[in-house]
Amino acid sequence: MATSVSIIGAGLGGLTLARILHLHDIPATVYEAEKSAGVRTQGGQLDLHEEDGQLALEMAGLTEEYRSIIHRGGGARRVVDEQGRVVVDRPDDGSLARPETLRGDIRRILLESLPPGTVRWDKKLVSATPLGNGRHQVSFSDGSSAVSDVLVGADGVWSKVRPLLSDERPVYSGMSYVDTYLHDVGTAHPRVAGLVGNGALYALVPGKGLLAHREAGDVVHTYAVLHRPVEWFDAIDFTDAPAAKARIAAEFDGWAPELLSLITDGESAPVLRSIYELPDDHRWDRVPGVTLLGDAAHATVPGGDGANLAMLDGAELGTAIAAHPDDIEQALADHESRMFPRSRQAAADAHRTIDVIFGAHAPAGVISLFSEDESTSA
Repeated sequence: MATSVSIIGAGLGGLTLARILHLHDIPATVYEAEKSAGVRTQGGQLDLHEEDGQLALEMAGLTEEYRSIIHRGGGARRVVDEQGRVVVDRPDDGSLARPETLRGDIRRILLESLPPGTVRWDKKLVSATPLGNGRHQVSFSDGSSAVSDVLVGADGVWSKVRPLLSDERPVYSGMSYVDTYLHDVGTAHPRVAGLVGNGALYALVPGKGLLAHREAGDVVHTYAVLHRPVEWFDAIDFTDAPAAKARIAAEFDGWAPELLSLITDGESAPVLRSIYELPDDHRWDRVPGVTLLGDAAHATVPGGDGANLAMLDGAELGTAIAAHPDDIEQALADHESRMFPRSRQAAADAHRTIDVIFGAHAPAGVISLFSEDESTSA
């Protein structure tokens, strides 16, 4: 058995892997570039699916902890037109098939499940150098380094581990998200609170839209989604929050004031999230001692599966290593043979989802989808 597993990245996938390895008494160290667990918010809500994200937490022995952090009622869905008129209003059905939970809370329960010292913070990977026989030296920006017998890149779209396996580089998908937040919405923004309701709000036209989520803590988190060239966003100074919000809001000129206020009234600066992706069928030949999971392996457009797949990748990789402690190459090959077809299908599905939401017939696709769900659950 290898004496050290080095996991680059303390996202959901990397932490799930570390947890599974811990359950099997296999030592692992997670190296994370961020300075601490609380240095930034971890994004919005996730709906973990029974077949992947929830399954991964079950494999990790964390189902009870997960159910304690679910945002009950957060599964409601509402579609409105540009003037804020409700077109579809689907309540939360109480199902636990895909409940909403804050990404930061999921990360917290994973971190709390690991022995102290498992995660090494403020370790930004600079390089990973093969040493032969599957071993690698990983070097960090603080001048420190470590040698791993098994190296796992769980470090996202811009993975520094990926070049050991693949020459592919992410390309801009043509779309970007701009995140804004409204706090204390029940008191400070009652009209917005009434418009969004208890779950998710969709206001869409072809090529753009507003997706807002009512999150725990009386927060509305909005994604303004625009299909624009990356240069268009580069021309906006996001350090000038009022000007940036005004520029993004201008793309929704003529929409209802309550919808525009999702952008303009945010108490924090807007955050640009440009979406980059790898080829749908991204894969590589087996390289001794190293593999990838999550966005490092299969970044694609947001289709609702990214975090779920990363967690299942981590859970299955950990299980494979535990099943083949004396044959790591077999474990890594098993992991990749399961991950490649799954991620290819998920990427194709994600592109179809984006077309349904933002394509030429928007919002008809989402209206039809939610209406069908209503009739099915009736």
